[in-house]
Amino acid sequence: MTQNLTAMISLDRDDMSDYDRELFLSDLKRVTDEYFETEGKASVEVTRTDEGFLICVLITARRIKSVKSPQ
Repeated sequence: MTQNLTAMISLDRDDMSDYDRELFLSDLKRVTDEYFETEGKASVEVTRTDEGFLICVLITARRIKSVKSPQ
């Protein structure tokens, strides 16, 4: 299989692998930790729609942090 065909197939798949999910949630955690004091592990659900995908991320938070405006 050529590299272009492999890239095309990976962009058109129906679901994320477990590795992809963990990588995405790890990246997202860095951002959400700036805004929330999280509790437990986040989860992501990917659903195919007519327009593409619906992505639902669930995160449990104990509190919303105060974000200071840049000076």
